[in-house]
Amino acid sequence: MRLMTWNINSLRLRLPLLQRLGEEQAPDIICLQETKVPDALFPAAPLRELGYDHQHFLGMKGYNGVAILSRHPIRPIEATPDWCGKSDTRHIGVVIDTTTGPVMLHDFYVPAGGDIPDPAVNDKFAHKLAFLTEVTAWFRENPPIRSIVVGDLNIAPLEHDVWSHKQLSTVVSHTPPEIERLNAWAATGFVDAMRLVVPPQEKLYTWWSYRNRDWKLSNRGRRLDHVWLTPDLQPALTNLNVLRDVRDWDSPSDHVPVVFDLDLSAA
Repeated sequence: MRLMTWNINSLRLRLPLLQRLGEEQAPDIICLQETKVPDALFPAAPLRELGYDHQHFLGMKGYNGVAILSRHPIRPIEATPDWCGKSDTRHIGVVIDTTTGPVMLHDFYVPAGGDIPDPAVNDKFAHKLAFLTEVTAWFRENPPIRSIVVGDLNIAPLEHDVWSHKQLSTVVSHTPPEIERLNAWAATGFVDAMRLVVPPQEKLYTWWSYRNRDWKLSNRGRRLDHVWLTPDLQPALTNLNVLRDVRDWDSPSDHVPVVFDLDLSAA
């Protein structure tokens, strides 16, 4: 089974890129973040034409939004919280029934947190920290088994997840309070699949700002997008790739997709 996660930064705007990725990568399941489309306007028909007959999505106009598209039957996970009581379409989950048992797949878009890393003066940063705390508490109360978390978690936790650890240690997405909370969430029962494939001492990015005139030359990236597996699924991981070249396509997202393969007969 091939899965792909991507902060598409407007599904309707970048639908042609998604069609190209579907043809080139042939993922069985696609998880999207920042779809920016209300449910009533979700482009279900063109996505069915790509072979994704099974769709679960939650969106709002102009902001946020998550979607899971699948070639295989999926069942929505209904009992998930309204994080921070904001109803801001940042999480959906599905159950995938496989020959070796069900797999739970969660698709998250964590709040970015604004510019000032101080919850006392920045409500957006306070929201981000509260969101992470709530999610961690929920997973502690519902210990994950045969589970996957993917998405734009908006935090680059490791030294080599950013272009300069020293310069970005006080910049939102790489600050100690965020990293501490992200690590606590992961400690509820997940392993960092991307760093199983690319060692932590190697640079690894999934996002490059639109402000960089030549993103490839400056390479001032961050790893904001993540793939986590519970240890019982770790033996199933056979391959994982960050599709850097997509950042050079016409009208790209500032994030690039991450594609990974699971052989579920091994787990």
